[in-house]
Amino acid sequence: QVQLVESGGGLVQPGGSLRLSCAASGFTFSMYVMSWYRQALGKHRELVASINSAGTPTYSADSVKGRFTVSRDNGKNMMYLQMNSLKPEDTAVYYCVRKWPASDVWGQGTQVTVSS
Repeated sequence: QVQLVESGGGLVQPGGSLRLSCAASGFTFSMYVMSWYRQALGKHRELVASINSAGTPTYSADSVKGRFTVSRDNGKNMMYLQMNSLKPEDTAVYYCVRKWPASDVWGQGTQVTVSS
C-alpha cells in the first residue's frame, strides 16, 4: 500500500540546520508532485514547499524562502527538506504529502523543535 515515512526531525538550536527525509513506497514516486507541510501546536497546517515530478521546486512559503530547500531523488523514492537558519517559529510537526495526480496521502509526521 501507499506509504510515506518521514525522518530526520529532532531538537536543534536557533540558527542550526536539519535535513528531513521522506521515504515513499507503494506507488510510482516519479509520477507525483510532492509537498512538505507543517503544523505547529494550536495552528493550522501550512504548506511549506512543493516539488514537481521532474525535481523542480514549484513553491516555497514566504516564511522559509532562502532558508529551506526541497529536493527529491526519484531513483531512491526519496524527498528531502534541507532546513537552514532555523528559528523557534519553525517548531512544528513536518509532514510529507503525495499530491497530484491522485488524492493526497500524508505521512505520520516528524517533530522539529527549535529551542535553546
